[in-house]
Amino acid sequence: MSATILHADLDAFYASVEQRDDPGLRGRPVIVGGGVVLACSYEAKARGVRTAMNGGQARALCPEAIVVPPRMPAYSAASKAVFAVFRDTTPLVEPISIDEAFLEVGGLRRIAGAPLGIAAGLRRAVAERVGLPITVGIARTKFLAKVASGVAKPDGLLLVPPDGELAFLHPLPVERLWGVGGVTAGKLHALGVRTVGEVADLGEPALVSILGRAGGRHLHALAHNRDPRPVLPGPRRRSIGSQQALGRRARTAEELDAILAGTVDRLGRRLRGGHRVCRTVVLRLRFADFSRATRSHTLPEATAHTATLLAAARDLLAVARPLITERGLTLLGVSLASLLDDGAVQLALPFDRAGGPALDVALDSVRARFGARSVTRATLLHTRAPIEMPLLPDDPE
Repeated sequence: MSATILHADLDAFYASVEQRDDPGLRGRPVIVGGGVVLACSYEAKARGVRTAMNGGQARALCPEAIVVPPRMPAYSAASKAVFAVFRDTTPLVEPISIDEAFLEVGGLRRIAGAPLGIAAGLRRAVAERVGLPITVGIARTKFLAKVASGVAKPDGLLLVPPDGELAFLHPLPVERLWGVGGVTAGKLHALGVRTVGEVADLGEPALVSILGRAGGRHLHALAHNRDPRPVLPGPRRRSIGSQQALGRRARTAEELDAILAGTVDRLGRRLRGGHRVCRTVVLRLRFADFSRATRSHTLPEATAHTATLLAAARDLLAVARPLITERGLTLLGVSLASLLDDGAVQLALPFDRAGGPALDVALDSVRARFGARSVTRATLLHTRAPIEMPLLPDDPE
């Protein structure tokens, strides 16, 4: 098999859009977001600033940084334009997030040339049509293509030939393997294992004994570049989410409930607008000590009914309240997962809840005509809108 899988990843996406739209920001350290760093330019990264870092800490590391508020509609529009370039390149595009995708170009050799030339053309097209830098990794497997793009950043292009895969992969640090975060890396480092090659040399039984059956087998396969997954074009996103950075100020229970309600209102409207329903509500929390936690609840029936979703989210928040009191909360987010098309399931109408689906539909109509904030909860009148995670380009608005 030849290297025909591309991993295309926009560089410092949010910050790059800000630098594109404001020439005065180009070449300067840019931080997107105030209380928490949502994104930062490579100039800021060179000073130690990282995504999800506390804003005060980031400004201490880089006092000359220019802090700009997030503009989610601009990022969503830029993403749609980039994905249009992807689909003009090949019909086999698998979106991964708003700023990255896998592309399969093996069937284009006769009409478009070799993968390396196709990737170079894609990068030129994104620069010319959208005005953004993008890095592309090319390899025989999805895993290695993603690793290659990470090594090639920023604004780079890297091909890993099939006969040089392990020579490229094995000297890299273990953190390059999917699934190796701080905890797993710490376990491996404690054993003196720091490179992918050293992981490969451990063997599967040893890795299973250290990391468990699933984790051990997973890392053993990746360390030998075993990844049979094909590029799967066009699957609809299985989750949507929204979050709000809270800063370090303590929030009352009433404030958190208001933020939660506003977030669920927005997500419910997006579900219904896309003719989707969900089964799972996920609460995402980040604490003042930078630790994170998630809590989830799977509903008995798929729904897009706001009151049902909000009740589940409130129950999850109540469960997490002792942790919030102990550690302090800096970010609150909600995701709706296990999404389905609303025509593919038999919905259970929640007539026992005040308002029912008819109220949701009526409110959606008013907001569509007069704006998202034209009808809102009284508790949200003096709050900021959440920072929304944009949908992938083929998702409904």
